[in-house]
Amino acid sequence: MTCGILLVTHPGVGTSLLEVATTLLRQLPLKTEAFEVPFDADLDALLPAASAAMRRVEGDEGVLVLTDLYGASPSNLANQLVRLGTPARRVSGLSLSMLLRVMNYPEQGLDQLPATAAAGARNGVIVDDA
Repeated sequence: MTCGILLVTHPGVGTSLLEVATTLLRQLPLKTEAFEVPFDADLDALLPAASAAMRRVEGDEGVLVLTDLYGASPSNLANQLVRLGTPARRVSGLSLSMLLRVMNYPEQGLDQLPATAAAGARNGVIVDDA
């Protein structure tokens, strides 16, 4: 059983994170795609294209939707996506640490993967007092 991963972000964020993750891991173990939301986007007009992106990555257990900033347009679009009927969960605060953590646990289902994503983000923040 697997989940797909959809990054719904501001322009340049999702694509860049996917590029770095793919370079570091050589191959992503989960179907993953970035859907970037233009700053002047009409979210209702984007919903069909975002839904198609979600269907392209959908795994046996559904889709984990990762957004960069809670409350911003990409997050609001992701909120609409997770209500369309496909099993999906949304986690905000996307970072490279979060994405890599998710990719290191591809066997986890949609019930566990959101917590793993959040832990990746939290554990990736280090205050270096040096």
